[in-house]
Amino acid sequence: MGIENPVHLLFIAAVALIVLGPKRLPGLARALGKGVREFRDALEQGGEQSHEPEAPAASAPEQPASRTPEDAA
Repeated sequence: MGIENPVHLLFIAAVALIVLGPKRLPGLARALGKGVREFRDALEQGGEQSHEPEAPAASAPEQPASRTPEDAA
């Protein structure tokens, strides 16, 4: 199943042009392209978030206290 032949794609385009008309077809194609682009971006962002290890929120790494000469004695 799917579009195996370019003739099928041309047939679908012709039917869409007849049903929707030449004035509405470019706007519909733009909206469809924008939706597909947003969907792909959302998939990429979801994939990036699931692979990153969760870091502690806004906490500075603990550093050992500085030693003074008095502490050494």
